[in-house]
Amino acid sequence: MIKVFGHYFHRRTVLQVVTEAILIGLVSACSLWLQRGPTAQTSDVMAEAVFMGALVALAFAGVNGALGLYEYSRTFAKGVMRTRAVLAWGVSCCVAFVLVVLLQLDEGYNLVATFAMLAITMSLVMIWRELSVETLPHSVTVQRVLIYGAGKRAKSVAESLQNSDPNVQVVGFFASPNESEIAVPEVQRVVPGRSLTDVVRDHDVEEIVVALTERRGGSMPMRELLDCKVQGVRVVDIARHFEQKLGQIRLDAMSAGYLIFGEGFNQGLIRSLIKRCFDILGALVLILLSLPIMLVTALAIRLDSPGPILYRQERVGLHGRIFHVVKFRSMRTDAEKDGVPQWAQAGDSRITRVGRVIRKVRIDELPQLFSVLKGDMSLVGPRPERQYFVDQLTRDIPFYAVRHSVKPGVTGWAQVRYHYAGSLSDTTEKLQYDLYYVKNNSLFLDLVILFETVGVVLTGKGAQ
Repeated sequence: MIKVFGHYFHRRTVLQVVTEAILIGLVSACSLWLQRGPTAQTSDVMAEAVFMGALVALAFAGVNGALGLYEYSRTFAKGVMRTRAVLAWGVSCCVAFVLVVLLQLDEGYNLVATFAMLAITMSLVMIWRELSVETLPHSVTVQRVLIYGAGKRAKSVAESLQNSDPNVQVVGFFASPNESEIAVPEVQRVVPGRSLTDVVRDHDVEEIVVALTERRGGSMPMRELLDCKVQGVRVVDIARHFEQKLGQIRLDAMSAGYLIFGEGFNQGLIRSLIKRCFDILGALVLILLSLPIMLVTALAIRLDSPGPILYRQERVGLHGRIFHVVKFRSMRTDAEKDGVPQWAQAGDSRITRVGRVIRKVRIDELPQLFSVLKGDMSLVGPRPERQYFVDQLTRDIPFYAVRHSVKPGVTGWAQVRYHYAGSLSDTTEKLQYDLYYVKNNSLFLDLVILFETVGVVLTGKGAQ
């Protein structure tokens, strides 16, 4: 894993993004530069061409990232990924065409030739991405991991690796002599009696994940783990493994000390000022762009069911402060006629016909952009919850109150990674993503989340 501005990316993802961006940028730059002819001033033309190429490359990477084409997971069917790839190619071509038209400063460029070259290049990149999965050597694409431990935690690490990364191969489990409870079948465990360093060498292990339930009493061979690390093998504990691989701070794998003494939770004045400026600028742009959509939505709600267009509700914000969140009404006016707050469920009968559509594409959240301008919310952050649920969740879930150390957001890391929370277990799962965001938040991570939110809207992922 590679850490970029506080956020973890797989090294394959970084290499893929950089390689594709450089290729598309070079093609764009060379195409524009060659069209100007040898009589043009080389430095000026090349600078202009490089600028255009960089914009096209960033747009291509952004569209692909938003549609999840840089994610590696066994849960994504090939057909789904190929459909997304075709959609990404179409959107990227449209964006490239707009950029070429808007940035064409004179008649020295051939619009058709430039666009055709970009479309062909992006097509070749998509084809190579598909073929490389099957053609690259197994030794290049597969990462071999050894799990130190054989209990429930070790088993959960193996399951997370198998579900999140198809290129990871778990070579086995190395049971600690002090483990009292074994949850891994014997056939998956390393034969006892061999040293850790010998196992790592014989199996060409690249990474060791320490996943012990109990670490006291000499459970870990510290000297052997150190020998493995100095020989180039990555050694990570279970809490950092989940943080890096899944973008979560897992409650069942970490302690308060991990949060207190680890890196992160940077909430300085400069960071807050930059985020506030970004929120204001972003909210203004999004309000202008979405104003026609909001007007049509308001009319549709008025025609669909009796009741107000907007829905106001008290939510818990920064440092536990109460504020009013405003959304387009998507449920009947008698949704909580007994006065008891209820979780939204899949196929909820309280949702209106228009409400089902606007919730699926998240249009119901658009009025919250005005809360961002007011300062009650941010564009990106943990979703604000009602006081009734906050009291319950703070009592039942450890560290739940930590999410209130940053402003709530219109979208968030948990929203692009997990579906709607309809139960205590769902909320616990989303909290683990929220803790990751609070710990690692940065402007760069905010941009990543905003791009992924576009993909969520386009695919309807996680809507209820």
